[in-house]
Amino acid sequence: MPLFYQQHINQNTRLAIWKIEESEEFFSSSVPLQTKITHPHKRLQHFAGRYLLRFLFPDFPHESILIADTKKPFLENETYHFSISHCGDYAAAIVSKNFHVGIDIEIPVEKILKIQHKFINEKEALFLKQEDLLTNIEKLTLIWSTKETLFKWYGLGNVDFKRMLNVDISNAESLQIISAEIRHNSLNKKLQIHLKHFNKLILTYTFTSV
Repeated sequence: MPLFYQQHINQNTRLAIWKIEESEEFFSSSVPLQTKITHPHKRLQHFAGRYLLRFLFPDFPHESILIADTKKPFLENETYHFSISHCGDYAAAIVSKNFHVGIDIEIPVEKILKIQHKFINEKEALFLKQEDLLTNIEKLTLIWSTKETLFKWYGLGNVDFKRMLNVDISNAESLQIISAEIRHNSLNKKLQIHLKHFNKLILTYTFTSV
């Protein structure tokens, strides 16, 4: 079983990363495909992410998942709060009975250098410049992943990653928790984003009281 990583954060909150090595048939026997996905690998990622939900909580109601206008999957009765991420041959999920959650996994690649202007704000750019990190692929990926986790935690879409999301990585070298903030409409919320490094993989996640 290619379970890459698993963590029971508390009695009601769990997360896991799955390394996808199975065929689509392995997942499709127990996971419904609720949206049309034509690309084979993206469909496999979709299956693996949904498979993890029931892996973490065996009574997770796959059949009750709805898709919001923002494309965020959710359960109408909020029996569980959950978030899913895919990257390459990996899928990750976090599920909680009593916390709002967000999760993201990323593989650092050079492409991040070309798109950093889309999500790095002036304060973050100043720090990166001072620390000579403007070309550091891993640090840029860490900021992007943290903002993705914030975005998924928020779940209401229409967020400007550069203007509305702020990340402090000034001491991320030694810490496993990053301070981050979202400012959108009337919301001004600071969150703690948890960080884990694996070989060629970055995991960020958060959970807050409902």
